[in-house]
Amino acid sequence: MITVTEYKNQKVGVFGLGKAGEAAVCSLLAGGAEVYAWDDCLSSPSPLPNPPPQGGRELSKIPSSAWDWENLKALVLSPGVPLTHPAPHPVVALAHKYNVPVIGEVELLFRTQPDATYIGITGTNGKSTTTTLIGHILKEAGVICEIGGNLGTPALALAPLGKGGVYVVEMSSYQLDLLKSVRFNVAVLLNITPDHIDRHGDMAGYIAAKKHIFDRQTAGDVAVVDIGIRQEALGIREARIIKISADKEIAEGVYAKDGVLHDKTSPMPNAQSLMPLTAIASLTGKHNWQNAAAAYAACRAVGVAPEKIYAAMQSFAGLRHRMQLVVTIKGVRFVNDSKATNADATSNALAAYDNIYWIAGGKAKDGGISGLGQYFSKITHAFLIGEAAEEFAKTLEGKVAYTQCGTLEVAVARAAEVADKDSGFGIRDSGSKKDYSGVVLLSPACASFDQFKSFEHRGDVFCELVEKINGS
Repeated sequence: MITVTEYKNQKVGVFGLGKAGEAAVCSLLAGGAEVYAWDDCLSSPSPLPNPPPQGGRELSKIPSSAWDWENLKALVLSPGVPLTHPAPHPVVALAHKYNVPVIGEVELLFRTQPDATYIGITGTNGKSTTTTLIGHILKEAGVICEIGGNLGTPALALAPLGKGGVYVVEMSSYQLDLLKSVRFNVAVLLNITPDHIDRHGDMAGYIAAKKHIFDRQTAGDVAVVDIGIRQEALGIREARIIKISADKEIAEGVYAKDGVLHDKTSPMPNAQSLMPLTAIASLTGKHNWQNAAAAYAACRAVGVAPEKIYAAMQSFAGLRHRMQLVVTIKGVRFVNDSKATNADATSNALAAYDNIYWIAGGKAKDGGISGLGQYFSKITHAFLIGEAAEEFAKTLEGKVAYTQCGTLEVAVARAAEVADKDSGFGIRDSGSKKDYSGVVLLSPACASFDQFKSFEHRGDVFCELVEKINGS
């Protein structure tokens, strides 16, 4: 845990008591602050969930409207609380009224651990895999590092690191909006496609939030940016830009054409190249080749040797809920891609496989699955669940065979049954390559909140259902 001493003997508000909020309360109390803490889900005098140690200071569990705003030194805001759109949350309006700075937990991490190196990763899709891969590479290379942020472990729950330590931090657009002084030594922007428009007002607002990853970078810093993003619009002034691509050759950059990673950033005539990614199961598909290129560029920027990076990539287990191979049953692979909460994320999984028995649906995002038409020929049968089932059925009508299943439990059972009936001949060995019968793919292209607590919960349920089938 990080101990925040900046506000010792001063009053601080923490609003939003999820994992990040609770970590902030603990860190501030440990540093001697007097903390006001509240969440819209609380009703006085209910206690905080998992009450943190008081550390000798007062913890006031009272509604934010009753806080001592005139003497509050900061408001630590949960990323999930609306900052601007569709309207500022009332607690934000109060902070503005009393000129109280609104910050996030990553800001407190940076202020408390200023001597460490910071790698920040953002993008609409792929940031969790890239963050995890960078952390894995650094650890395998013997670099002292901590991994967290939007990925799952709150920034203030990480261990303190001094000079020589590296924080690898996944940053959502919500978190980026709360930064005031954070400077990333290496900033990675993977992609930008429409998402969270309701929170940012429009696409311009979403892009503006993502651009904050490059704020305050200096000439000694590195910006890793996909070649498909217009770099002149990102406001990068002094940092060295390293371009990356999953499929296009770049004269000066890192790219993975045809699944082979090439490093053309070196001034040496024999730049590191010919690092095949196609044999690494956890890095299947072009989207993962992009993730690998970004991770490679970021790790090279902090001094890790190319051969160590590639060796670590080969032992990378992948990310849970992101194209996670759960089990293979009679040649049919069962893949958990529950983290695909929008169509763009799902397109990566559909592009990576053939003969797909697709489980899709949930709480739909704008546009639904209308943009996935180019992949419909790869889908043998779709199994639809949740609120979006009717909408998705209309999109698939006459193009893809589908079954309305309602729940994930029914969908997994029906998909396994149909896949086994169609493809029960198992794995065929053709030379050095194994041809699989098909893929039962949970890649919902939807949020999970209609039937599940989170995409993690949805993915865990899928894995449990699949393991039951495997054990029967």
